[in-house]
Amino acid sequence: MGRVVGLDVGTKTIGVAVTDEIGLAAHPRRTLPRKGDPADAEAVAALVAEEEAERVVVGLPLTLAGEIGPQAKRVLALVAVLEKRLSVPVETWDERFSTAGAQRVLLEADLSRARRKQVIDKQAAAFLLQGWLDAKRSR
Repeated sequence: MGRVVGLDVGTKTIGVAVTDEIGLAAHPRRTLPRKGDPADAEAVAALVAEEEAERVVVGLPLTLAGEIGPQAKRVLALVAVLEKRLSVPVETWDERFSTAGAQRVLLEADLSRARRKQVIDKQAAAFLLQGWLDAKRSR
Protein backbone atom coordinates (compact mmCIF):
# COMPACT_ATOMS: atom_id res chain seq x y z
CA MET A 1 0.00 0.00 0.00
CA GLY A 2 1.31 3.46 -0.87
CA ARG A 3 0.58 6.70 0.91
CA VAL A 4 -3.00 7.49 1.86
CA VAL A 5 -4.35 10.98 2.59
CA GLY A 6 -7.01 11.29 5.31
CA LEU A 7 -9.39 14.24 5.45
CA ASP A 8 -11.46 15.50 8.37
CA VAL A 9 -13.89 17.90 6.67
CA GLY A 10 -15.34 20.64 8.83
CA THR A 11 -17.37 23.72 8.00
CA LYS A 12 -14.38 26.09 8.10
CA THR A 13 -11.36 23.83 7.62
CA ILE A 14 -10.22 20.43 6.37
CA GLY A 15 -7.80 18.58 8.61
CA VAL A 16 -5.23 16.56 6.66
CA ALA A 17 -3.25 13.50 7.69
CA VAL A 18 -0.98 11.25 5.63
CA THR A 19 0.22 7.70 6.18
CA ASP A 20 3.84 6.70 6.12
CA GLU A 21 5.09 4.89 3.01
CA ILE A 22 4.32 1.43 4.34
CA GLY A 23 0.85 2.24 5.67
CA LEU A 24 1.47 1.60 9.35
CA ALA A 25 0.88 5.00 10.89
CA ALA A 26 -1.10 8.15 10.16
CA HIS A 27 0.54 11.51 10.80
CA PRO A 28 -1.20 14.88 11.15
CA ARG A 29 -0.03 17.10 8.30
CA ARG A 30 -1.87 20.42 7.94
CA THR A 31 -5.18 22.23 7.90
CA LEU A 32 -6.71 23.63 4.71
CA PRO A 33 -9.20 26.51 4.82
CA ARG A 34 -12.58 25.69 3.25
CA LYS A 35 -13.22 27.73 0.10
CA GLY A 36 -16.10 25.78 -1.47
CA ASP A 37 -16.15 22.27 -2.91
CA PRO A 38 -14.48 23.02 -6.30
CA ALA A 39 -11.61 25.00 -4.71
CA ASP A 40 -11.32 22.45 -1.90
CA ALA A 41 -11.05 19.64 -4.46
CA GLU A 42 -8.25 21.53 -6.24
CA ALA A 43 -6.37 21.96 -2.94
CA VAL A 44 -6.77 18.25 -2.17
CA ALA A 45 -5.66 17.32 -5.70
CA ALA A 46 -2.48 19.36 -5.23
CA LEU A 47 -1.90 17.66 -1.88
CA VAL A 48 -2.45 14.18 -3.36
CA ALA A 49 0.10 14.95 -6.09
CA GLU A 50 2.59 16.42 -3.60
CA GLU A 51 2.32 13.39 -1.28
CA GLU A 52 2.17 10.93 -4.20
CA ALA A 53 -0.87 9.42 -2.50
CA GLU A 54 -2.64 6.40 -3.93
CA ARG A 55 -5.95 6.86 -2.08
CA VAL A 56 -7.97 9.44 -0.17
CA VAL A 57 -10.05 8.54 2.90
CA VAL A 58 -12.65 11.12 3.92
CA GLY A 59 -14.20 11.03 7.36
CA LEU A 60 -17.98 10.73 7.19
CA PRO A 61 -19.65 12.28 10.25
CA LEU A 62 -22.62 9.97 10.69
CA THR A 63 -25.13 10.64 13.46
CA LEU A 64 -24.80 8.63 16.67
CA ALA A 65 -27.49 6.34 15.23
CA GLY A 66 -25.27 5.73 12.20
CA GLU A 67 -27.41 7.77 9.81
CA ILE A 68 -26.51 10.44 7.28
CA GLY A 69 -27.37 13.85 8.72
CA PRO A 70 -26.85 17.40 7.39
CA GLN A 71 -23.07 17.48 8.02
CA ALA A 72 -22.57 14.07 6.37
CA LYS A 73 -24.55 15.29 3.35
CA ARG A 74 -22.16 18.26 3.02
CA VAL A 75 -19.17 15.92 3.22
CA LEU A 76 -20.69 13.60 0.60
CA ALA A 77 -21.12 16.59 -1.74
CA LEU A 78 -17.36 17.25 -1.46
CA VAL A 79 -16.63 13.53 -1.93
CA ALA A 80 -18.59 13.59 -5.20
CA VAL A 81 -16.47 16.52 -6.45
CA LEU A 82 -13.26 14.79 -5.30
CA GLU A 83 -14.20 11.58 -7.13
CA LYS A 84 -14.56 13.53 -10.37
CA ARG A 85 -11.37 15.57 -9.85
CA LEU A 86 -8.93 12.96 -8.53
CA SER A 87 -7.37 10.05 -10.37
CA VAL A 88 -7.05 8.00 -7.16
CA PRO A 89 -9.81 6.17 -5.27
CA VAL A 90 -11.80 8.19 -2.73
CA GLU A 91 -13.62 6.43 0.07
CA THR A 92 -15.46 7.46 3.20
CA TRP A 93 -14.84 6.21 6.72
CA ASP A 94 -17.14 6.49 9.72
CA GLU A 95 -15.53 9.19 11.82
CA ARG A 96 -18.17 9.72 14.49
CA PHE A 97 -15.69 9.70 17.34
CA SER A 98 -12.51 10.96 15.68
CA THR A 99 -12.72 14.55 16.96
CA ALA A 100 -13.57 13.36 20.47
CA GLY A 101 -10.70 10.86 20.36
CA ALA A 102 -8.28 13.47 19.07
CA GLN A 103 -9.45 15.92 21.74
CA ARG A 104 -8.78 13.28 24.43
CA VAL A 105 -5.24 12.70 23.09
CA LEU A 106 -4.53 16.44 23.07
CA LEU A 107 -5.89 16.87 26.61
CA GLU A 108 -3.69 14.01 27.80
CA ALA A 109 -0.74 15.77 26.15
CA ASP A 110 -1.65 18.78 28.30
CA LEU A 111 -1.90 21.22 25.39
CA SER A 112 -3.42 24.62 26.07
CA ARG A 113 -6.90 25.35 24.73
CA ALA A 114 -5.44 27.73 22.12
CA ARG A 115 -2.92 25.13 20.94
CA ARG A 116 -5.58 22.39 20.84
CA LYS A 117 -7.73 24.63 18.65
CA GLN A 118 -4.79 25.04 16.23
CA VAL A 119 -4.17 21.32 15.81
CA ILE A 120 -7.50 19.56 16.45
CA ASP A 121 -8.56 19.26 12.79
CA LYS A 122 -5.36 17.65 11.54
CA GLN A 123 -5.19 15.48 14.69
CA ALA A 124 -8.78 14.31 14.03
CA ALA A 125 -7.75 13.48 10.45
CA ALA A 126 -4.87 11.38 11.79
CA PHE A 127 -7.18 9.68 14.29
CA LEU A 128 -9.72 8.68 11.61
CA LEU A 129 -7.01 7.64 9.14
CA GLN A 130 -5.35 5.48 11.81
CA GLY A 131 -8.72 3.84 12.47
CA TRP A 132 -9.05 3.09 8.76
CA LEU A 133 -5.51 1.65 8.65
CA ASP A 134 -6.10 -0.53 11.71
CA ALA A 135 -9.38 -1.85 10.26
CA LYS A 136 -7.66 -2.68 6.94
CA ARG A 137 -4.87 -4.49 8.76
CA SER A 138 -7.25 -6.58 10.85
CA ARG A 139 -9.14 -7.86 7.77
